[in-house]
Amino acid sequence: MGILAWIVLGLIAGAIAKAIMPGNDPGGIIVTMIIGIIGAFIGGFLGNMLTGVGLNGFSIQSIILAVIGALIFLWIYRMATRNRGAPRVP
Repeated sequence: MGILAWIVLGLIAGAIAKAIMPGNDPGGIIVTMIIGIIGAFIGGFLGNMLTGVGLNGFSIQSIILAVIGALIFLWIYRMATRNRGAPRVP
């Protein structure tokens, strides 16, 4: 799959993951796009390791794997940035 297809699939996966896990995330649409693209990569990697089949073009399996990867990365991102917005009181 070409780089442009990975980006488009990642954008779709990021939008779906954000709809499944709504919340107030630091960052806006750009962060959601990046999360989707990284999530597509994670989903393809996990799918390849578990089933031997990665992301191959635009199919339901590819979209599901990309969304699962984006959900995992979105959860990790939220855990990493959870306390960043709260000011510390000495």
